[in-house]
Amino acid sequence: MDYFKVQKTLSLNGKINISGAKNASLPLLFSSLLAEGKHSFSNIPNLEDVKLSFKLLKHFGCNIEVNTKPVFDKKALSLSSVVIDVPKKLKNIAPYELVRKMRASILCLGPLIARCHQAKVSLPGGCAIGLRPVDYHIDGLQALGADLKLLDGYIEANADGLLKGANINLKFPSVGATENIIMAASLAAGSTCINNASLEPEVLDLIFYLKKMGADIIFSSKQEDGLDKNKIIINGVERLKASCHKVIPDRIEAGTFLIAGAMTGGDLHLNNVKACHLESLLKNLQASGCKIEVEKCGDDSGEDKIYLSSDKSITAVNIKTEVYPGFPTDLQAQWMSMMTQANGKSIIEETIFENRFMHIPELNRLGANIKVNKSTAFISGYAKLKSASVMATDLRAGSSLVLAGLVATGETQIHRIYHLDRGYEFLEHKLSSVGAIIKRCR
Repeated sequence: MDYFKVQKTLSLNGKINISGAKNASLPLLFSSLLAEGKHSFSNIPNLEDVKLSFKLLKHFGCNIEVNTKPVFDKKALSLSSVVIDVPKKLKNIAPYELVRKMRASILCLGPLIARCHQAKVSLPGGCAIGLRPVDYHIDGLQALGADLKLLDGYIEANADGLLKGANINLKFPSVGATENIIMAASLAAGSTCINNASLEPEVLDLIFYLKKMGADIIFSSKQEDGLDKNKIIINGVERLKASCHKVIPDRIEAGTFLIAGAMTGGDLHLNNVKACHLESLLKNLQASGCKIEVEKCGDDSGEDKIYLSSDKSITAVNIKTEVYPGFPTDLQAQWMSMMTQANGKSIIEETIFENRFMHIPELNRLGANIKVNKSTAFISGYAKLKSASVMATDLRAGSSLVLAGLVATGETQIHRIYHLDRGYEFLEHKLSSVGAIIKRCR
């Protein structure tokens, strides 16, 4: 099984091109099920979760054409374009063996119910970072008129005829539930209103593609235009058509590299990034002592360049994870790694997932001094980290260990990096290109 060897790095200097967002790519790929024809996507990252999505789409009857080009070396291939040819008639069963490794596989449920009026989808797997129940998905789809039952580890859904628009109040602004409901409601009869919806950038990227397909969707992220905050209105249409779309940059990948640059010092330049998606992180990085500059690309992409410089003198900054635009839970573990090197003590409060501190024992193995009380972590800074063998328990925990390895004395071995391959494209190549000493081994 592959693992990383990471050695202490003096500083990171150079440019990194940010890949397309994993958390935007997966719902976009499954949204193709809503319309027959050829859907074309660019900036899809070459990740294990994407490959699993391809397998599931093929199982449903789709044909997938992937065009690749080498990046860094012949083994590192980027997906320059992906075309999904969706047939008129779909298979509507998602078996356990295809969905057990990926939480996002639940996102095929809404499109399948909308197109086929019946679906049988296995309960999904993914990172063990908390309960993350599918109740919000089920409640929302039932409100649209689907009959859903949990039988033998599967969600069995049946919609007698067309789904019907409804008023849906989410108890929590769940990203996945919002996406599933939007996709199903796009082909429902009448109007659907989602209150307390998630409006994270990845959800908006899905909405923008659905609108290209012909969906009628109105949303507001603040109190304006007669709409309440975080409200989405979907006016169902009779049919959607295939279109083309470029995936937004991955803000979590960008944030991970920015934190790496802050920890190790030097000058880091990120290309193909949207600074507006990272406002909370950039504000906190500046508070920690980093210099941040944002440069607009000057084209129609809406993308930016971010320049970070750091002298490794890190000021302790407390954070609290929140729904967007608050501090992302997906950057909490990486921020904690940086706080082990800060001058002073810091506090991190996790409010999104109840079990997202699994990286703490591994960071403490490296010499960190972190204590936990329920959903709050207390970090004593300026820890002298020393190499050890550690284990990635989930995707973002794995990235926090890589960052810790970059400042730890000696050679750190990080195992179970298949978690990292699910969400970071060419991680070791990108880090090596800016001076990190990291190697994939078997």
